[in-house]
Amino acid sequence: MVIAMRAPAVLGLVAMSLMLSGCLVKTAANVVTAPVRAAGKAVDLATTSQSEADEARGREIRRREERLGKLEREYRELSEDCENGDRRACEEAREVYAEIQELLPTVPVEPR
Repeated sequence: MVIAMRAPAVLGLVAMSLMLSGCLVKTAANVVTAPVRAAGKAVDLATTSQSEADEARGREIRRREERLGKLEREYRELSEDCENGDRRACEEAREVYAEIQELLPTVPVEPR
């Protein structure tokens, strides 16, 4: 009778040890693979995907296009003032024109 009472306890201990060994194996696997996962994450963060590079290039092109538009408006206004006899506006118009000429090659031409 004593053996019959201990049987559930023994079975419980055996079952617990099997479950515990599974947890230990999983923990050991996580510990072993952690450096590999960390290195992979670091490489992923350090590299730029093609879509991210395309987005960054698009933002940079839009920034240049906006700057070019602003410079062209400023050049038109200064040119009008220059035609009305403002020497300072003539000098500034030349400086703005030079900046436009530097910026133009960096802005892609849109096909029509």
